Amino acid sequence: MAHYIGIDLGTTYSAVAFVDPTGRPQIVNNDRDRNITPSVIAKYNDELVIGEFARRHWGNDEKKGAARFKRDMGTSIHHEIDGQKYSATELSAAILKTLKKNTEDRIGPIEEAVVTIPANFSHEARDATMEAARLAGLKIKHIINEPTAAALYYAFESEGELSGTCVVFDLGGGTFDVSIIRVLGQDIEVLASNGLHKLGGADFDHAIWKLVAEKYLAETGKTLTNDEFSMNDAESVKIALSERKRTTVEIEREFIDISRIEFEESISTLIAQIEMMCESTLEEAEIEVDEITNVFFAGGSTRTPAIIELAEKIFKMEPISSINVDEVVALGAALYAAHKSDGKNLTEIQKKAMDQVKVSEVTNSYFGTITIGYSESKGHSMMNSILIRKGEKIPCEVKEVFFTSHDGQESIKCSVTESKAAESDPRFVKIVHEEKLALPPGRPEGQEIEVTYSYDINQMIKASFKDVASGKETEISISVSGKTKTSSEIDKFLVE
Repeated sequence: MAHYIGIDLGTTYSAVAFVDPTGRPQIVNNDRDRNITPSVIAKYNDELVIGEFARRHWGNDEKKGAARFKRDMGTSIHHEIDGQKYSATELSAAILKTLKKNTEDRIGPIEEAVVTIPANFSHEARDATMEAARLAGLKIKHIINEPTAAALYYAFESEGELSGTCVVFDLGGGTFDVSIIRVLGQDIEVLASNGLHKLGGADFDHAIWKLVAEKYLAETGKTLTNDEFSMNDAESVKIALSERKRTTVEIEREFIDISRIEFEESISTLIAQIEMMCESTLEEAEIEVDEITNVFFAGGSTRTPAIIELAEKIFKMEPISSINVDEVVALGAALYAAHKSDGKNLTEIQKKAMDQVKVSEVTNSYFGTITIGYSESKGHSMMNSILIRKGEKIPCEVKEVFFTSHDGQESIKCSVTESKAAESDPRFVKIVHEEKLALPPGRPEGQEIEVTYSYDINQMIKASFKDVASGKETEISISVSGKTKTSSEIDKFLVE
């Protein structure tokens, strides 16, 4: 029997889950019999390795490995391993390839997979995630936002008893997401979702490293190096400070005392950013704090005492944590994978369990196009015309008619823009795609151009620009930026 699996492709750690024959999601342990796998690739003795050994090796020599590349998905940034450059998509594909093999070794063939993404991922990053899964040899039709997956798991675990407006507070190794979600049994409706693309436990580790380096310099007069105190060491100190109020670091027979208060002061600006994001998301959802019924935690960094205190301060209640906050996203993704499947490989018990699941997401950005507008102050000028607004329920489709601007116009510029705020000024939006549509010659101004934007359940956007009179049309389906390797090349990459 082939399985439907959910993969939490994390910045620092990844996890895989499947729905067992009884209809319950279960974590698939890796080849080291652990529930999570470090998202790290390193070169050791001319061989590329992935996982815990790679994490330790990278910690000792960052030039020999790559980590935290999830933050660069959908960009042109490359990571170097021993002189060889790889894109974030290629590195993610290698991680997924390893997770796939480990899962097949444990539970057997995989029918389909759902991979999770941060709620605030850009369109390019979402597209890059789908591409990485394809390169890894996974059959993937759907992705799901990480906080939504976590909410789905918490709702499933409540066995239909969960009801109300909930907050999912998801702080992992590299990103922070907060979602306001209405739950009725296992019916999940996202009201608003926001996040910080580069804020997570990795930033806490950097803060620890900097704090230790400053104290080491003050006490010894020496400059701390990564060889003496690695990022893995910093992570260990962070974990220790979650369990007790002080800890001691030994470096070259020198003892550095670090307190939890010092650590919390070093991350105070990061905590302030999280607080502001939570408050703005409540405002966007038009929800008052006293309307919140539950706060659910996801992500390993929610174990940090300062984060627990922050969530209690903002939402006026104690957050709810599962047995393991590292697993909830993968478990929810497994439920979603089974729910969205065609059901051919599900048992009757599994089908009955999945029939109770319903998920409704919203758009995570504003999408528009560059047009010519008119105002009394500026006259005719370029502007960003929004077609799909942030917070719209998906899937959705919007059509709007624009007009050619002058006699004899030979072409129109078809641009797709993305922004986190409702921007009309083209200077403050990102153009994610741009091309020209040729027009018939010799026509007067004012010819209709029909623009259609669609946004699917994977939060991927497609656009078409149609000259109504002639029927000429261009369809845009935005693809991954940059060239990636083929699946066979990823296989070679893993064993080179």
